[in-house]
Amino acid sequence: MELGIQPDYMKVLKLDDEECRRRLEFFELTDEDFQRLTSLRSFAERWTQEITEGLYELIMKHAESRSFFPDDATLTRVKRLQNAYFLHLFSGTYDLNYLRDRLRVGSAHERIGMPPKLYLGAYRRYLALIHEKLRNHFKGNEAEAVKAIETIRKIIFFDMALAIDTYIAAYLETMTRHQAAIRELSTPVIKVYDRILLLPIVGTVDTQRANQIMETVLVQVVEQQAKVIIIDIAGVPVVDTKVADHILQTTAAVRLLGAQTVLTGISASVARTVVQLGVELTQVDTRAKLSEGIELALSLVGKKISSKSKSGVENED
Repeated sequence: MELGIQPDYMKVLKLDDEECRRRLEFFELTDEDFQRLTSLRSFAERWTQEITEGLYELIMKHAESRSFFPDDATLTRVKRLQNAYFLHLFSGTYDLNYLRDRLRVGSAHERIGMPPKLYLGAYRRYLALIHEKLRNHFKGNEAEAVKAIETIRKIIFFDMALAIDTYIAAYLETMTRHQAAIRELSTPVIKVYDRILLLPIVGTVDTQRANQIMETVLVQVVEQQAKVIIIDIAGVPVVDTKVADHILQTTAAVRLLGAQTVLTGISASVARTVVQLGVELTQVDTRAKLSEGIELALSLVGKKISSKSKSGVENED
């Protein structure tokens, strides 16, 4: 995914009309609840500002949550959005547009780095404030107050589930991008000479990384029109049958593209392990040192390393 482009979380979370219906049903939101929420619109308009102020009183009292609101302009803007959010709870329409609006909450929280504990803690205060105002609003009518509180609790938990789902999806998407960047950095293909490439491998090679290595190698061999690729495994701590098998698969794929593979960084312990495991590497050119591998690669493309005499005239080795 390109930087700066936000994923469509409606698609990521597979939110369509049927999923919307299932979610509403699971949270036991009925037509009676929708009608009750609509009837409470005047209550919401009456108390939204005071409820929002009570919410941000908690948020601004703690340094960790206060840090997300660096100035008065930011705080004023967020309070305005919070008021609009609260009023939307009482719209009476809970369709895909409503879901899409709620998804922005989780995405925004993940983007600014707000931990879920602050989000959930703030919602606890939010519910307490609403509960208090509803008790006063229905003073003398306890039965209606209980019904209203339960309905509002349902729709708020419905919203929280959407926000948390989006928060998790956004976090996973960010981690996926970071891991892809790390894998790309872990498989750097270097152009040593015209049509000669070098891939130094450092660290453990598991199946996922092996696939990444093969993909990177094949793409670069084609793009660079390489004839030889040197794979240096001096930085691989353990060479077992799996690692050797991955190398052989990569070598075979490179051969199909008309290029050759030179394997370097073969230490005495690696050589002994390969022999003991019975791994067949006879189809791969191997060298102990990277410098020897580069020299071999040059010879395979008709070149060789020469030294200069003191007079400046090149002498062939």
